[in-house]
Amino acid sequence: MPRLKDSCKQDLKLRINIVDVVSRVATPRRAGGSKFKALCPFHQEKSPSFHFDADKGFYKCFGCGKSGDIFSFVQETEGLNFTEAVEALAQRFNVALEYEEGAGGPSREERSLRQELFDLHEFAADHLHQAFKGAGDSAIWMRDYWTHDRRFSPELAEEFKIGLADPAGSGLGAALLRQKFSETALRQCGLFFIYEDQLLTVGALRPRFRGRLMIPIRDHQGRVVAFTARQTKLTPEDDPAREAKYVNSPETPIFTKGNLLFNLDRARVHAGDGKPFVMVEGQLDALRCWSVGLKTAIAPQGTSITEGQLLLLRRYHTELECFFDSDGAGQKAALRLLPLALKTGIEVRFLTLAGEGKVDPDLLFLEKGLAGYDEVKAASFGGMQFMRRYILPDARSATAEKTQGAVREIYGVIAAAESELLRKRLLGEIAPALGALQVTPDVFERDFAQFLARGGRASGSSSGGTSPTPSAGNSSASSAGSPLPAPGTPLEDDPSAPERDLLLLVLHFEALGKPLAAACPHDWIDQRLPSGALLNRFLAEFSENQWPGRDHLDTLLETDPERSLVASLLFEAPKIDDPAKVAVEGLNRLRTRALTPRLRQIDLKLAEASSDSTIDASALLKERSELQRRLRSPLALAAVA
Repeated sequence: MPRLKDSCKQDLKLRINIVDVVSRVATPRRAGGSKFKALCPFHQEKSPSFHFDADKGFYKCFGCGKSGDIFSFVQETEGLNFTEAVEALAQRFNVALEYEEGAGGPSREERSLRQELFDLHEFAADHLHQAFKGAGDSAIWMRDYWTHDRRFSPELAEEFKIGLADPAGSGLGAALLRQKFSETALRQCGLFFIYEDQLLTVGALRPRFRGRLMIPIRDHQGRVVAFTARQTKLTPEDDPAREAKYVNSPETPIFTKGNLLFNLDRARVHAGDGKPFVMVEGQLDALRCWSVGLKTAIAPQGTSITEGQLLLLRRYHTELECFFDSDGAGQKAALRLLPLALKTGIEVRFLTLAGEGKVDPDLLFLEKGLAGYDEVKAASFGGMQFMRRYILPDARSATAEKTQGAVREIYGVIAAAESELLRKRLLGEIAPALGALQVTPDVFERDFAQFLARGGRASGSSSGGTSPTPSAGNSSASSAGSPLPAPGTPLEDDPSAPERDLLLLVLHFEALGKPLAAACPHDWIDQRLPSGALLNRFLAEFSENQWPGRDHLDTLLETDPERSLVASLLFEAPKIDDPAKVAVEGLNRLRTRALTPRLRQIDLKLAEASSDSTIDASALLKERSELQRRLRSPLALAAVA
């Protein structure tokens, strides 16, 4: 595959603001000057510890330790390799890429499958939207269905690229073949039924969606990844899913239903203080909310809400209002949501209309507009209130079995809470309602404790949680006497290693690079450590007068851990009064660690010399004397220009 020019990677870094990259998946808050912070997209947290700097172009999370630049951020959040991340950023920000081989860059066959699938879906959405706006009988019927039956505006159809798959599939397969999308992408996009061994022709691309209203599904970054297709009178009788009112795209390399929320790409921009997310059951419910001005509406993809979806939601805001249909299915879905919300730290309320029967959000907002939202919000319930209303039996009809079953269901929800303090608060909220069922609060709490002891587990009680990491202080004394590890597989980087300290100095005080290169033998450096491998590589560049400068290091960074390490060290300038002195201390630690193990070996050999005539004691004594002299000799750096 053609290789990207190193210069164009640097050009991307200079032209793309990291704030614009991060803001696609997290909400930035200014933290002074060029610095910003946000809730970390890599781990669960309530207070933002994810920091990034617009001037430097680096990010670092002080909670989980993740760090890097715009490329590593896209790699981590989108599951791409380095080249795919570069290509994605270039396309997103309309920056042309240059390749070492040829002028045209990689062919479609050489591009990443994921990126090609994104392009394919974007093209499909445009094609089906144009079909919706066309002049044929199917298009006229579907527009009438949209505006008169569903009572949505043409402007909303334009904004969300509502499409039409006519009874013959709207010619989508032929259009995609003309665009020369690869066979792999066409087989894996989920838009067609294709026999495994069938030659790929227009006839082989049997459309999955026919005679349906097409709603593009976008991920949280706004990329079309799938479609929801609404059954209509145009849906032909031979459609395999004819009786299904809604049909989603199958899961593909870019679409996993349980990891995506419909309209989150738009809603996240509007959520914030006083504006919680509002979860409704379906895409058309969310579109209705949007059409009346409720801009924070989102919807799952026709499946039960998942923990992954709530963690994604939590990146942007921690408050959620659940407004499902008020029938039995809607209530059950809401109850399944509650323990997941407690586990992921989402504060959830449940919307309903007091004194009314079945409530359909689509009809409510259609009839009352945004005022309908104010009504249901005024009658909303907290989690425990919702359970008291829908789980606990009426005192007049309660039996011991009903009461026990309801209480155990409540226990299971409360056990999912993220902390002991929160569990106690939830127990306190539900306990008063149990008085009518002749269950006293103290009995309730004791029984809950027994429930946990018998296997009911709270969130975070497993060993998979993240434990705080003690900060590494100056451990030169302990590390100085440790021998270099034997050659083998690469090591995790050691925050207390002298290599890391010297690497920090080289990056922030570049004038020290050449003197350090002259004073530090390469065999003192443990190159199995990422910091050691980088230090050795950087000092070699200094010694050959080839150091490119810390802003142009891409060509010297070979692995993702190396890029992450450099980004972490560059994120904040260290407060060091005398960098040269610190450098000499680091060299002393390297020297001590490198030479001390040999001294210990010599002492052991000398102890054996009295009983082993083959040991040359005089040579060992001479070598020991030389090593001791080297260890005592003061180290110094050449004058720094």
